[in-house]
Amino acid sequence: MNRDGGWWFREGARQAALGPAWIVGLSLVSVGGLAHDVGVGLWVAALSTLIVWAGPGQLIYFASIASGAAPIAIVAATTLAGVRFVPMVVSLLPRVRGERTGVAAQILASHFIAVTVWVEMMRRAPDVPRERRMAYFFGFATACILIATALTMAGFELSRLLPPALAAALLFVSPIYFTSALMRGAREGMDWIALGLGLALAPIMNRWVGGGLDLLVTGLVGGTLAYGWRVGARMRRAA
Repeated sequence: MNRDGGWWFREGARQAALGPAWIVGLSLVSVGGLAHDVGVGLWVAALSTLIVWAGPGQLIYFASIASGAAPIAIVAATTLAGVRFVPMVVSLLPRVRGERTGVAAQILASHFIAVTVWVEMMRRAPDVPRERRMAYFFGFATACILIATALTMAGFELSRLLPPALAAALLFVSPIYFTSALMRGAREGMDWIALGLGLALAPIMNRWVGGGLDLLVTGLVGGTLAYGWRVGARMRRAA
């Protein structure tokens, strides 16, 4: 059956709403609570998810407001926290764009790429026809960001009811889901080596590098070493 782009958009949204969107949304409930405690309005909390679309970046944003940081410093810190998404954008866009996908659509798509969207689309995209992947991507990502925004607002309103420990614990929902999804999608030795190196190097790079660049450096080093192992293994088999 030749299904059009509208069908694939709705299918992407439906599949996101069956689970992944709620996972990332739950991790942002505590962001809404933090926004309330800082003293900003409900719509500021909602816009932080729609515009920043990154839990750590949103936490930095509201924590900077609470500390009285200058606006330019807040923008710089929030932007730097988003640098880690660059490799995700570079690796995912070639997988989901079609032959007729324009530059404007790709720029818009890059805004929607966050941890959950990236890991799920890397796994799901091969099962979608090439010419319909962008429609599916936008449906999936739109459902994720809208549900996450709604749960951010819910966290804002529920901030007086949730115990602080529970609100903080919800932040770990998305990283745990991300790690589990990577393990589920691992297909060969290189994938497992990259995952293991990432877990091992993350705390080291956080101490040595920090500044929001630690995850980027961790991915670069771990991925390069895993790829080097794969090339070496192929050369040994060919010898």
